[in-house]
Amino acid sequence: MMKRLLVAAAACAAMFAACACGAEKSAKPNFIIVLADDLGYGDLGCYGHPSIRTPNLDRMAREGIRFTDFYSAAEVCTPSRAALMTGRYPIRSGMCNDRFRVLRRESTGHLPDSEITLAQLLKTQGYATACIGKWHLGNWMNNPDGHPMKHGFDYYFGLPHSNDMNPVAGLAKGQHDSLDPDPKAFNAPLFEGEKLIEQPADQTTLTRRYTEHAVKFINEHKDGPFFLYLAQTFPHTPLFASDAFRNKSPRGRYGDVVEEIDWSVGQILDALRAAGIDKNTFVFFTSDNGPWLIRGLAGGSAGLLRDGKGSTYEGGMREPGIAWMPGKVPAGIVCHEIASTMDLLPTFATWAGAKIPADRPMDGLDITPLLTNSGTVQRDAYIYYRGTQLYAARLGKWKAHFITQPSYGPGKPEPHDPPLLFDLNADPSETTDVAAQHADVIAEISAAVQRHRATVQPVMNQLEAVVSTETGSGSKAAQPH
Repeated sequence: MMKRLLVAAAACAAMFAACACGAEKSAKPNFIIVLADDLGYGDLGCYGHPSIRTPNLDRMAREGIRFTDFYSAAEVCTPSRAALMTGRYPIRSGMCNDRFRVLRRESTGHLPDSEITLAQLLKTQGYATACIGKWHLGNWMNNPDGHPMKHGFDYYFGLPHSNDMNPVAGLAKGQHDSLDPDPKAFNAPLFEGEKLIEQPADQTTLTRRYTEHAVKFINEHKDGPFFLYLAQTFPHTPLFASDAFRNKSPRGRYGDVVEEIDWSVGQILDALRAAGIDKNTFVFFTSDNGPWLIRGLAGGSAGLLRDGKGSTYEGGMREPGIAWMPGKVPAGIVCHEIASTMDLLPTFATWAGAKIPADRPMDGLDITPLLTNSGTVQRDAYIYYRGTQLYAARLGKWKAHFITQPSYGPGKPEPHDPPLLFDLNADPSETTDVAAQHADVIAEISAAVQRHRATVQPVMNQLEAVVSTETGSGSKAAQPH
């Protein structure tokens, strides 16, 4: 019922916008989210990387707010993206799984129709919406209901899933770790709208083409309001860069790829300035999860944080987070408060005048006080899931690990009773367990976890449904992508 009401409201909003006369530009803010794939906490210049050059993101941080404690809601792609789109932990939508953990190329499951996406919410206020890049919330080649245009987006250009999920037999072996992968080793499908326009996609040109389509969308909708979700394919491996960036970075191919993403952000900010809408457009840059450490030099760095992609240690889920909107977001601020991708939905809804769904638990919070440097936000424990299992929780500076597991390799889940406890202000690398000295803190976090668990209802898992029983090559199918 809520979804039908939203669709009707969107239609009314669009009709009103079409009939409005004399309005030169929208009073409602535009929104842009740029989401990198597998970018580490330590992979940008403004987060301390010594050799990857990111002048545009560094400038964006100087002109806006840089978060030190910003989180994705999962340690791998599909669940983290579901949380961003819905403002809810992926356990609530069934977009997480203990075995495969992400949607595969043969999956038929998708973000449930009952979920209300950020795009759908903004459409109720007359927003034009576009998704450019990697979706990974449903493969419409198997089930048309998984397409982003079925979930609130007016326009789409990109790949349905990760760039490695259509490997060419024999050719793709070893290409994940290669610092000069073979473009012919992968058969990734590139779509515009619902039309397959290129397979295999020329991955060396993806970042450039995503950027061109993003700038085109901005210019076509500069009278606004609009929402652009630019989900970069990289630096997920295999790594590809265009001729203008290949073999240019001191950090090698990984650096080439990140520096091209930085260029892309620069192009978008330049387009906003040229169109005269920079002061009315909120831009946020982050990553879906931490770096794929087992890829060696083809993977990124979590800086001083422990572990990476696939892990509920900080390196797996704490991400770069940069907010920019000249005139509204103050310049030169470093924010040490906890914030999350799930907070973007309620914040955008508030700024756009949309009603936050009241018929379901919402985990994100309106972080306007943080983005305007005007106050703090009262937050209960932040929860760290790995698949459907609750592994850890953070309350203020304290983080308790109830279960730990290496991000990759043969290690099994290891429960902890009492849980491990770390003071993240003093020990962001999570090296020193202080549980023995703080039984009161553990009790407080455990109570917060119980409050959270009481709100979680079982739902149908979306990641198990596939078009066949084939699971891919060897054990790779069970690895996060």
